[in-house]
Amino acid sequence: MKKIIILLIILSAASSYSQEKKIWAKSFINQKAPELVVEEWLTEKPETKGKFVLIDFWATWCGPCKKAIPELNIFHNKYKDSLVVIGISAEAKGTVKRMKSPEMEYYSAIDTQRRLNQIYEVQGIPHCVIINPDGIVVWEGWPQQKGFELTEETIDNLIKNQ
Repeated sequence: MKKIIILLIILSAASSYSQEKKIWAKSFINQKAPELVVEEWLTEKPETKGKFVLIDFWATWCGPCKKAIPELNIFHNKYKDSLVVIGISAEAKGTVKRMKSPEMEYYSAIDTQRRLNQIYEVQGIPHCVIINPDGIVVWEGWPQQKGFELTEETIDNLIKNQ
């Protein structure tokens, strides 16, 4: 009986732990966002004033990053009046430009010095942050994390509650 109780306690603890949102970076939620610094824009530099900004830290070799691109394209096109989507890779310009599929329809930049990655202490990708028009981080995480996915409903709620 004692073994069963111990097993139930362990399973309960493991279950509750798996329900927590895990991020692979320092949390900046509800804090002023660091300045957006990149090495080079691969697209035109976006106008971010008065808009939400979604920053996606990604890489061409990262399967989950590439899987998120079509969804980020949807966000970019659907919310273009209120949300700027920016993909930032720490890879070389040529490496990023050689990636043809999936096509990124949103803003793109490189930062081989990883300055913004270091500021946010990004340890794993993909990692996204959403910054509101006042410069406060209002969402952060892995866009497809089970139970904490970044969805249109999430973005709608962020925009509506601004």
